[in-house]
Amino acid sequence: MARFDRYMLSQLMVTFGFFSLVLVLIYWINAAVRLFDQLIADGQGAAIIVELILLSLPNVIRLALPLSAFAASVYVTNRMSQDSELVVMQATGFSPWRMARPVFYFGLIVALMVSVLMHLLVPLSTTALNQRQAEIAQNITARILTEGQFIEPTDGITVYIRAITPEGELQDVFLSDLRDPEAQVTYTARRAYLVRNDGDAQLVMVDGMSQNLRTSDQRLFVTDFADFSYNIGNLIRITPRDTRSSREVMTWELLQPSAALEAETGRTAAQLVTEAHDRVNQALLGTVGGLLGFAALMIGGFSRFGVWPQVVFAVFLIILIKSLETTGLNIARTTPQMWFASYLAVGAGFAMIVALLFVAGRPYLFRRSPLAGAPA
Repeated sequence: MARFDRYMLSQLMVTFGFFSLVLVLIYWINAAVRLFDQLIADGQGAAIIVELILLSLPNVIRLALPLSAFAASVYVTNRMSQDSELVVMQATGFSPWRMARPVFYFGLIVALMVSVLMHLLVPLSTTALNQRQAEIAQNITARILTEGQFIEPTDGITVYIRAITPEGELQDVFLSDLRDPEAQVTYTARRAYLVRNDGDAQLVMVDGMSQNLRTSDQRLFVTDFADFSYNIGNLIRITPRDTRSSREVMTWELLQPSAALEAETGRTAAQLVTEAHDRVNQALLGTVGGLLGFAALMIGGFSRFGVWPQVVFAVFLIILIKSLETTGLNIARTTPQMWFASYLAVGAGFAMIVALLFVAGRPYLFRRSPLAGAPA
């Protein structure tokens, strides 16, 4: 690799790493906050929260990398243009096509990274994440038996337990059931035990009181009890996890979907095939993003006022590419024979790159001749 290629590629990779870190943190924080609120409400510990947040990281990274490649390409090209490095290379005989070579290498590296994420890491992490969430949902003890906190396992139910002894005895239990609008029931007990009976969970409360408020006439009925059994298995409706989502399926399975896979994922064959092609498309968009940012800034030549018009133009082009991506995916999902529409954004992106580099190599095409309009 030529010295210029190594130099520009190193600049691109360093800047790409910085932008990737920033974008991943932004995406990740947004996703982690939603997940954190849900898990805290369910009474989960810090270890489970960290585990689930880490499992969501590959999907966040694959969203950020193509945009990071575009941002890195625009930034490095702009800086090298301002420092006249590109002007010097052009003066030595380098054409825009030749100077685009390290950007192309950079795009291939990004495409390889996104491919590993899309075809391997994201399906595996999504499977592990969904399985872990299903295990947590099925663990009633983790969701309800949390001492010192008011827990809402479902709408209308509030549970509070002051302390849990090492022997499993629940001390000073409070349970409020507001699901019935006609009657609001509150249970309090000095002690309680969680008992499994035929696969169901019963909360056996000892030495307590039941308060039933009839909302129609605001009459309160109070009942003391020595022991009382409350079925808490009905508090949480758990659907057994025996299917996969399409995001958990490997790409080679999606390309040849069977009837069983359609039934399992709840998606049509066209949608499954489109998702497989979208994974390939996402990887290619990493290359498109890098090259498009470079090519857009190469038009217009050197200016002491900077290349901000080209930067705005490059941002407009990447927005257009994302719009074409959505359009192509919608076409492919509705019409199985049009699966190639998934690559509409990639095809349009490479066409734009070729056109921009062609114009950059022939700046005289849009310049008026000095003799134009002169009298004969």
